[in-house]
Amino acid sequence: MRAFREAVEAGDLDAVEALLAEDVVFSSPAVFKPYQGKAITAAILRTVAGVFEDFRYDRELTSADGRDHALVFNARVDDRELSGCDFIHVDEDGLIDALTVMVRPLSGLQALAAAMGAQFERIAKEAEARSV
Repeated sequence: MRAFREAVEAGDLDAVEALLAEDVVFSSPAVFKPYQGKAITAAILRTVAGVFEDFRYDRELTSADGRDHALVFNARVDDRELSGCDFIHVDEDGLIDALTVMVRPLSGLQALAAAMGAQFERIAKEAEARSV
């Protein structure tokens, strides 16, 4: 998904949010239950953009029908290097209706989970304000 990749790489989080379907489902690498909805997904993505350092996409894979994408990335959280993948599915309107993130190694995931967990109250408040 070229538009998503370019928006993330440019730090244009408003453009990222505009690509999300209202009923998008976000599956975190650290939490079992998925998050549902544009407001919470956008709030999570805004926060993780500030948590990741030296973020870069290295590879992009797309299904033959153009509705499924995998964006392979590398980043750092504090002193932990990590790699991961954003798995994206788009609906018939071309909006992201499913976003699943995988991260490795475990030490990188733990650093990410701790950094995001420390900000989750703020994330929830931002999402609530956006959904009103």
